Amino acid sequence: MVATHYLPQAELWIAADADDVALGFMGMTGAQIDSLFVHADAHGRGVGRALVAHAAALHPVLTVDVNEQNASGAGFYARLGFATVGRSPVDDDGRPYPLLHLRRT
Repeated sequence: MVATHYLPQAELWIAADADDVALGFMGMTGAQIDSLFVHADAHGRGVGRALVAHAAALHPVLTVDVNEQNASGAGFYARLGFATVGRSPVDDDGRPYPLLHLRRT
């Protein structure tokens, strides 16, 4: 499904170091951040922050969903100015993994 449904409509960015080694990536559809992953070795080095800054330069209002159990992810987005605007008791596939809906203006 990722290859046939998501990738054709998504925008993807890769953050790399000076040697062109990938440190992380972000996928978006419109102003929605769908995925943001940073390699563990690059945590705390501003990679995620730079990817979100790039997204904000393209879209002044951003949204993202975070698993409620992911305290570090929710904290990351809160530090970048995202606020919780809603909650779903299940994930997008109907599984019992609550999601927090965040927005940054």
